[in-house]
Amino acid sequence: MSHAILAIDQGTTSSRALLVSPDGTIHASAQEEFPQLYPAEGQVEHDPEAIWQSVLRTSQEVMEAAKNAGRTVVGVGITNQRETIVLWDKETGKPLHNAIVWQDRRTGGFCQALRDEGKEEMVRERTGLLLDPYFSASKLTWLLDEVPGAREAAEAGKLMAGTIDTWLLYKLSGGRSFLTDATNACRTCLFNLETQEWDRGLLELFRIPEGLLPQVTDSAADFGSCDRAHFGTPLPVLSMVGDQQAAAVGQACFTPGDIKSTYGTGCFVLVNTGEEIKRSNNKLLSTVAYRLDGKPTYSVEGSIFIAGAAVQWLRDELRLLENASETAERAEKAKADADVIMVPAFAGMGAPHWSPDARAAVFGMTRATGPDELARAALEGVVYQTMDLIDAMRADGLACDALSVDGGMAANDWFVQRLSDILALPVDRPAALETTALGAAYLGFLQAGIFLSLDDIAQQVSRDHRFEPQMSAEDRDRRLRRWKACVEAVLSVAAVQ
Repeated sequence: MSHAILAIDQGTTSSRALLVSPDGTIHASAQEEFPQLYPAEGQVEHDPEAIWQSVLRTSQEVMEAAKNAGRTVVGVGITNQRETIVLWDKETGKPLHNAIVWQDRRTGGFCQALRDEGKEEMVRERTGLLLDPYFSASKLTWLLDEVPGAREAAEAGKLMAGTIDTWLLYKLSGGRSFLTDATNACRTCLFNLETQEWDRGLLELFRIPEGLLPQVTDSAADFGSCDRAHFGTPLPVLSMVGDQQAAAVGQACFTPGDIKSTYGTGCFVLVNTGEEIKRSNNKLLSTVAYRLDGKPTYSVEGSIFIAGAAVQWLRDELRLLENASETAERAEKAKADADVIMVPAFAGMGAPHWSPDARAAVFGMTRATGPDELARAALEGVVYQTMDLIDAMRADGLACDALSVDGGMAANDWFVQRLSDILALPVDRPAALETTALGAAYLGFLQAGIFLSLDDIAQQVSRDHRFEPQMSAEDRDRRLRRWKACVEAVLSVAAVQ
């Protein structure tokens, strides 16, 4: 079959476009990094136009490859970094400010003030989220308050706001489509999980005019068409889904209890809870896994802000690595008796600690500590954080018998084996690690009628390898005790004002 989907995977550090067939084969791909902007301590921004241009260029490259290969592109599927928010002028389509990225912590004081007013329980009950700078609402409040004239323009109906999916759809459609899907809407802290609508009480709490926000629809739906100027044809947009939920679809996590962990810039563990909104007692998030035919399927998620970004820090800031792929070899070469631990809280700590003021630290260094030991510590820091999430899920009564992994770090055998060792669980790696893009593509095929059910998606997913635990219980417990002590030290320092 020559049918294919143009899957747009817009991530935190790069944009990718992939040409995907129904069997999951990737026939062409293009990737482009874009600048990370750090205007002040704890602040992270992106240029929305730079994101758009990177998406357009990579998509056009892949569409040209499709044309040369004689493949029929039936539509577009979009998956995106979540929580990052853009504010733009309705008439000109120009952003009023850089996008505020999900890692940004500038609204920590504002969120704390709302917590002090006792508002967090209402937020948790309605959204399944916490009052934290991670989510979009406080970022949008900041934009409306701090960008000159923004609040007045918003209240006059002259502005639009949305997460990256909405921004890309708006640009792709030539300004004709202003929509989002439930998986992205539910990450804003403004969306009611039960009613599946923007919550007026939360809009009032964050002082956000409802007319500023897009209409919310299913993850596979009619999102309109791309402007003919972009690809030479008015290609329909068939799916939009947040990146972590897309990865769950790409891993076929369709049954309650199915659990996956994606390792990209951050790490996100998501477990399907079916039709039930499972409320966590351990600071995990209740969220929408996907919504089809107006019916939401829910999940519980644990979010780690820094995973692959810790390796990027070693490469880009410390210049200890030429390439991220070196970490496996370096970890193997690290001195066996070096107990170096990295707590990679470069953007605060996510679940289950939720400390926006926490900062990264490295413990246990000696004069013998070198790049090998730091590389191993960076990988192990991600492993230990995953263990914290699994512990929290188990405390919430969610069983975890095996873990499915994907994302760039999952290609690292040393990392996945250490993950299995520390979790004391089998870890399954799929044959295709591009599960985020595949999830968006599969939902697109579902909307196009090429797939008739989720079972058709599940048939495309196969395992590459299962990693089994090899570490002794004694060694594992010793390592985890040291990790917990290091986390407590980081949290203690964060509490000192």
